[in-house]
Amino acid sequence: MTELLFYRDPYLKETTSKVVDVKNLRNGFVEVLLDRTIFYPEGGGQPSDRGLIEGNGFTIKVTKVKSREDVWHEGIIEDRIPEKGEEVRLKLDWDWRYENMKNHTGQHILSAVLKRLYDLDTTGFQIFEEHNKIEVNGKLDWSMITRAEIEANDIIRRAIPIETEEFKYLPEDIAKTLRKHVSKVTDRVRIVEIEGVDRTPCGGTHVSNTSEIGLIKVLRFYRKAKGLWRIEFVCGNRALKKLNGILEDYWSALNDMPNKNPPLTERVMEFNENIKALEGQIDDLRRELWHWKGRALIDKAVEMGNYNVFSLVEKWEMKDAQAFAINFVKENPGSILLLAGENYVVFAKNEEVDVSMRKLLREVIEELGGKGGGTDNLARGKVDAEPEDVIEVAKDALRRTIGL
Repeated sequence: MTELLFYRDPYLKETTSKVVDVKNLRNGFVEVLLDRTIFYPEGGGQPSDRGLIEGNGFTIKVTKVKSREDVWHEGIIEDRIPEKGEEVRLKLDWDWRYENMKNHTGQHILSAVLKRLYDLDTTGFQIFEEHNKIEVNGKLDWSMITRAEIEANDIIRRAIPIETEEFKYLPEDIAKTLRKHVSKVTDRVRIVEIEGVDRTPCGGTHVSNTSEIGLIKVLRFYRKAKGLWRIEFVCGNRALKKLNGILEDYWSALNDMPNKNPPLTERVMEFNENIKALEGQIDDLRRELWHWKGRALIDKAVEMGNYNVFSLVEKWEMKDAQAFAINFVKENPGSILLLAGENYVVFAKNEEVDVSMRKLLREVIEELGGKGGGTDNLARGKVDAEPEDVIEVAKDALRRTIGL
């Protein structure tokens, strides 16, 4: 059984240990089991620690730590693979661990405040690289969030000590005061207490004093499901980095606007109105283009029985080609349009025409290869041939269908 030194002293950054077992995972990765460790394994919403395991003639860059009966350290091996019984030195990526400690402790405070103010229970928690998330069973708005933030940050400023105690059997008087209910203790349970604020079971690592957290800031919140809301927040130095990133993005975006005066929301509304106006102009120009393109096609009709067949090779995007095809056959009774581009084909017909475009496309694909589908009125896809060849094969198939 690996001795978990991070519970005895979460501030221990370096120590020595011995290799108990090694697994070669190939591709430069190994897993190492140690007799004791300062590396916290992933669990309870807190990510695993990072760092180095150094030995005589080798270094393992620890990328993941897992707890499955014992604690296994996975990482990238440099030089040789260690052997059982070798002594190694463990070095934490302290900035990563310490920020996780701040953010985990900050979560306890925020969850406790939300419970006390609004009777919201935290049902999920996870720490990510740039933010954390909790999920609560209730509705939120910004005024509630602001009030909770103010109280949470006041708790941080009060520099309240954080105590951790482990129980093999949880006393009833303590069990009744927990924010998070414990149904049954089978081995042992660790209780983390912020006096006068929160008492809850938790297996993570935490700072020793609330003032170390520095800052709690909610970034956003949204409804995840019925009766379930997700809150994204950040603490410590990560809060400053995240807020500076948001502000940099804000001012950069504003600086790119014709009117550079805040607030950004008003500039975005103006920008969207301009886009809508331009889109209207583009749509008018597109329809005018379709009109003249359609008039030019009329003179190139090929009669097949009672129908007029038109063909066109274009460089439009498929969505524009499809929109033109629908509009063209709608305005021209008895028409069939075969339109091909570099990466697509569109076959369309007027509703009066008794020929299936879906079947026509299928025949072309059977001969040339490709894929696609559609309806009797409109079919589209990608055919493995040059656009001009696709149109010629389609015309031949039409002649056979019509009986010419």
